[in-house]
Amino acid sequence: MMKGIVQVCFCGLLLSPAARLLAQDTTRSAETRNPETNTPETPDQKNARMDWFRKARFGMFIHWGVYAVPAGRFHGKVVKGFYEGHTVPSAGEWIMHDAKISRAEYQQFAKKFNPTRFDADAWVRMAKEAGMKYIVITSKHHEGFAMFDSKASDWNIMQRTPYKKDVIKQLAEACRRQGMKLGLYYSQANDWNNPGGAADGGHWDSTQNGSMDDYLKNVAVPQVREILENYGDIAEIWWDVPTDMTPERAALFLPLLKEHPGIISNNRLGGGVKGDIITPEQYIPATGIPGSDWETCMTMNDTWGYKIDDHHWKSTTVLIRNLVDIASKGGNYLLNVGPEATGEFPEPIIKRLHAIGRWMGVNSESIYGTTANPFRRLDWGRCTKKINDDGTVSLYLHVFHWPKDGVLRVPGLRSDIASASLLAKAGALRTKRTDEGWEVFVPEYAQDTIVTVIKLVLKDSLKVDPTVEKASAGGSFFLGADDAEIHNQDATSEAVSLEVEENKPAHIGFWSDPQNWVSWNIRVKKPGVYTVKAIMASPAASGKMTIRIGDQTLVATKQGTGDYYHFREFVLGKIAISQPGVYQVAIQPQPDQWQPFNLQQVSLVR
Repeated sequence: MMKGIVQVCFCGLLLSPAARLLAQDTTRSAETRNPETNTPETPDQKNARMDWFRKARFGMFIHWGVYAVPAGRFHGKVVKGFYEGHTVPSAGEWIMHDAKISRAEYQQFAKKFNPTRFDADAWVRMAKEAGMKYIVITSKHHEGFAMFDSKASDWNIMQRTPYKKDVIKQLAEACRRQGMKLGLYYSQANDWNNPGGAADGGHWDSTQNGSMDDYLKNVAVPQVREILENYGDIAEIWWDVPTDMTPERAALFLPLLKEHPGIISNNRLGGGVKGDIITPEQYIPATGIPGSDWETCMTMNDTWGYKIDDHHWKSTTVLIRNLVDIASKGGNYLLNVGPEATGEFPEPIIKRLHAIGRWMGVNSESIYGTTANPFRRLDWGRCTKKINDDGTVSLYLHVFHWPKDGVLRVPGLRSDIASASLLAKAGALRTKRTDEGWEVFVPEYAQDTIVTVIKLVLKDSLKVDPTVEKASAGGSFFLGADDAEIHNQDATSEAVSLEVEENKPAHIGFWSDPQNWVSWNIRVKKPGVYTVKAIMASPAASGKMTIRIGDQTLVATKQGTGDYYHFREFVLGKIAISQPGVYQVAIQPQPDQWQPFNLQQVSLVR
């Protein structure tokens, strides 16, 4: 997997490769093309191809290879790795790279890879019981080891291990027996054992050297042909880390995919090939990725492959709420497991899968086949939406924070409600329309302390008011970045994005194009003069912007703070609001006097 891209911040023009994945143009023309086969594809054809993926919402990622033998240790010592922006207790699937182990010594680990306790049917059953709809497994990771019977390289499970069985074949057959979709991960560029394969940071063993073009021609392309042709219907191919992948090199793989037009691929092949799905790694985009199919992949502990010393497990609460959060933003959750070299899942993984399965057994209809939350903000949790077979709309309210007063408020909902009920318990809940939306009267205690789900069935089409921010007790407004509506007017421009850095307030960043602007809607009850302030950061000395509130306009000069991370509050000026009502607060750059900045908050102080 890719390294060092957790909680990416879009900071002016400083854009990481992972961040650039999110900044791609996501518009769709009347006629699209399959991104891999380059064949014409109508919207209906694209929707049919992506249908299973969009309905699934939840899948299992499996990182398994020779690296499960050292399990984070080399010569009896823990190998610390640098992963996702911080040092982790031990290196997993990157141990060969992080410890700079020679090919000759690393290949000795294969002699100890003998997963006699591997049971493909048991793995698939665990995934199904957890509520997962598809599995993606590493057919070859960066260590270059093929977990299948390959004729293109003898560095594979059949020829180098005492096990001498094709685990990909076993898993493919088990998936077919149990009706599970199967996807295959393949590291097309990075390969530390087959000479010529790329390596981030360069080679450390002279025997790794060789021609990358020869490696692609003689190993990578033939192996991709093998995995696509030898294991039945493969639903998804998962490329990773496109080091040195030029358009010409990426094009070598496209004829293979053209022979499998129904397959879905991700956006990591390289060479400008976008793929079908965007793949945020180890983080959830704060506003999702509207207009695109996407899949957040995450670990249960620190990294992907099995490590004997990694006990930093995420709680069941975190995992289930991640699933809900991702589904509420229109994405899929690809949750990773790292099996031991024996072929067994570690016990903490099994316990978490069982717990997720218990929750999904009650609440899965609020996840499968749903689309993104129609509300901009819900203080108590998340919401998913589904169009029912009879044409009605269901809203699933995922309550993280149970209301102490027994009333769950759904602000901005203007549709009539036909029914309200708990998924976990039969019986109707009473509802009441208010000026601000609807109130749902709930029991004193939550049915599930992790996430309790309430189902609303609407009588008519969905109608939701735009977000309206209320004033504080003193009549002032404090408008955070995570409540803003982001307007990317020109599809050819780079996209402004909301970004969240761990343990810090969200900010709007990567604001390099002056055509982009942001806004909030506020409800003013007390007219008057407001001082406009903003918390922002920028290395540029100055730059001008327009702040518009209703028909009032203020032109302000932005000052520099030294860099994109040093946030300061600035007074931008004053604006008078003469009448009560709902107003849009908009910030737009002055095109001829603009410098990028990150915006954390705008306040109107009365």
